[in-house]
Amino acid sequence: MMWWVGVADMSSHIGIDKLRIHQRQLDMIQNHIQSCIPEEACGFLAGIGTNVIEVIPVTNELHSPVRFRMEPMEQLAAMERMEELGYEMLGIYHSHVHGPSGLSETDLAEAAYPDTAYLVCTPGVEEWEFRAFRVKRGQVMEIPILLLE
Repeated sequence: MMWWVGVADMSSHIGIDKLRIHQRQLDMIQNHIQSCIPEEACGFLAGIGTNVIEVIPVTNELHSPVRFRMEPMEQLAAMERMEELGYEMLGIYHSHVHGPSGLSETDLAEAAYPDTAYLVCTPGVEEWEFRAFRVKRGQVMEIPILLLE
């Protein structure tokens, strides 16, 4: 099942070009988001290639409904865990409790990992919606999220 397929030329693409994620992992992200409302939630997507293997929630040290910054010691611990397990940092997720459904100007200004996906989670009509992006040299490209059973 595919949530969204981007229309983009991937021929000159380097880095992650899609996210493959299980429903249980999206459920983990939704639970984390729900537990943080009204603040933005954030965390990492760890895995190999394009396959998400582990979701690692991290505290938003700003405790803000419109911005996030990962708590530094938790961020370091998460990165060390990924390294110990042989995983790559496939993505960074965060919620936009009040929108937008894409990356905000702040997200774009602070995007520091061009080879990773940025998963933005926004409230939908009945459940949370997920969109994934890559940011490289200031250019934003939406990438597909492939839902695995």
